Amino acid sequence: MKPLYARELTEAERESLRQNLKSSDGFSVRRAHMLLLSTDEGLKVEEIGRRVGCRGQAVREAIHAFHAEGVSCLHRKSRARKDDQRALDDRVCERLKELIYLSPRTLGYETSLWTLELLAEVSHREGLTDHVVHPDTISATLQRMGIQWKRAKHWIHSPDPHYAVKKNDATG
Repeated sequence: MKPLYARELTEAERESLRQNLKSSDGFSVRRAHMLLLSTDEGLKVEEIGRRVGCRGQAVREAIHAFHAEGVSCLHRKSRARKDDQRALDDRVCERLKELIYLSPRTLGYETSLWTLELLAEVSHREGLTDHVVHPDTISATLQRMGIQWKRAKHWIHSPDPHYAVKKNDATG
């Protein structure tokens, strides 16, 4: 296999690499050091790896990134996935929005209040998802749609006209 070296540096690139040697970000410092060792001293990948304290593959990746991106390779990129990972797409969100306005009793459940678990189960049963999703997925989807989900509160109503006074006396 042919040895891999970084290409010749322009004066601006060399100055940028030297400035990044003083950076507070260790990633930038290591990459700048690798590239300078490759161009200035002509060291092979494995030797650079030994000097910098990393594997040869990290040095190869740094050199390839430098060839592709230039000095912008000195800054760490996001490692987040770039594809859509949502379990519920926009069509399903609209159907879910319709579902929450229905009573669970109309779908055969013995409760009149929706829970996140119940919405996850119904969304699977209705064919909106291919498996029962986690309640947090339902919660995040509702939040993305602008629907604030709160636990149902039970209010006690009494026909006693003195209920408010009695309740305050009992609870302090």
